[in-house]
Amino acid sequence: MPRVTKSVTAKSKHKKVLSATKGHYGARSRLFKTAKQSNIKALQYAFRDRKNRKRAFRSLWIARINAGARELGVSYSNLIAGLTKKEILIDRKILSDLAINDQATFKKVVETAVK
Repeated sequence: MPRVTKSVTAKSKHKKVLSATKGHYGARSRLFKTAKQSNIKALQYAFRDRKNRKRAFRSLWIARINAGARELGVSYSNLIAGLTKKEILIDRKILSDLAINDQATFKKVVETAVK
């Protein structure tokens, strides 16, 4: 039975890791062992931050809605409570966009919710 070496497999694995760490600083992109550690950590950060991005955007939208609503003399909590009571289904992303880009429509929505 012929002797099997792992050179082809190892080479391809190393190549995969090193190409994934392109752009990392110093030895993190050049040496296999540190590149492998760096890649694992980078993937952990990516997984975590995909969740955090959603959180950050929601808080940004809320801040924008609150600022737009306060210009019209209504607090954020009263606006959302009014929208819920009137069963107006507009998500925060769209509301924040209205508050920034289309103040007239946002004003109508606020007036409808507060009545």
